[in-house]
Amino acid sequence: MKALLYKEFSLAMHPICYLFVALFPMMILIPSYPISIGFIYVLTCYPILFLGANKGQQSNDLLFSTLLPVRKKDIVFARMITVISMQVAFILIMTALYPVAVMINNNIQSSASGGSQTSTIPGIGLDGYVSILGIALFGYSIADLIFFPIYYKKGRSIVLSTLLTILGFVAYLMMLTVVIPYIPGGEGYLSFLSKQGLGNQFIILGAAILLHIVIHILVYHISSRRLEKVDF
Repeated sequence: MKALLYKEFSLAMHPICYLFVALFPMMILIPSYPISIGFIYVLTCYPILFLGANKGQQSNDLLFSTLLPVRKKDIVFARMITVISMQVAFILIMTALYPVAVMINNNIQSSASGGSQTSTIPGIGLDGYVSILGIALFGYSIADLIFFPIYYKKGRSIVLSTLLTILGFVAYLMMLTVVIPYIPGGEGYLSFLSKQGLGNQFIILGAAILLHIVIHILVYHISSRRLEKVDF
């Protein structure tokens, strides 16, 4: 497994994946910009990673991996660890930038409104950041539940799996973080996920972490069984 993980991070991971994970968390620093948008860019690394991109050409990474003296389920497990590592790294970097984002947002809005610090971030703002982390983490779980089983069913359904994953994740994220707060009755939902409900936010995050673990165990079993049936 150690050798497989080394292959994942040194060979399979294209440099642009590292670049995306390092740079796009900085979108939280953009004032009055929907915080949830940045999380989508982790999913754009999937086709790059799963195609084994190297200067735009497919390197048949999955075929190469199956020719190695390793079990197919270990190939799936190593790839899942790689993907989850990108997700966690993205969240950690964004969280490290959160205090700076609060300072920037407060300073700009204080200057613009003469001292008032009402949020202009569409949907859930910075005061609901912990809630957004929980929503995004659960969204990643659903995205992987869509992507991995579809991809490993034949080992080449990269376009369909990526399209369904990104579309599903965007629809889910926008509905919970942008749309619902603006529909009639959404004020209660927004208050539940805001600073006033900080305890609620950590409950949501805790539940999301638990579901993230459970769902990925399910994803692993489904995907590994499907890959076992693929004949290259």
